[in-house]
Amino acid sequence: MSKSNGKIWPYAIGLSIFLVFIAAIATVIIANKLPVEDSDTYMMGYHEADAKANDLIQANIDFNKKYDVKFIQNGLDVKSSTIQYLISDKKFNPVNNAEIMIVVTRPNKHKFDQKLSKPEIKNGVYTFSNITLAKEGRWDIMAKIKIDDVQRFFNIKADTRAKEAYEY
Repeated sequence: MSKSNGKIWPYAIGLSIFLVFIAAIATVIIANKLPVEDSDTYMMGYHEADAKANDLIQANIDFNKKYDVKFIQNGLDVKSSTIQYLISDKKFNPVNNAEIMIVVTRPNKHKFDQKLSKPEIKNGVYTFSNITLAKEGRWDIMAKIKIDDVQRFFNIKADTRAKEAYEY
């Protein structure tokens, strides 16, 4: 029986460290090739949203003191969707002078984004008609509503496969 003199262990440890180093480099290279979509919850990058977080919260509070916004659920359809919002003041009077901009987007792909800005307005109901969606599945409907000196962001998650399912 021959005894090992222990010369193999330093080589094995060195080889293990080298392989871990190569695996780390491969992970970084592969990760840099994958697409990354930035968050745009407030129609701005997350760095800007973080910097303005207190202002955004205060703007929502100020808006909610004066106005009510209601999403009118029609369900999303790939071929032809309609998005409607009812905007009224606290006395239930319709508001027809709001500036409203909508972005319909997939949560993981911004290449399908659609910006909508010219609604039909009737008795406080802002209607965006004939919207064609690129794919079945979940969509985010993000609205920026501005009336006079107050504004609010209003985000909804909807799905073309389940017309009645949506969340604020």
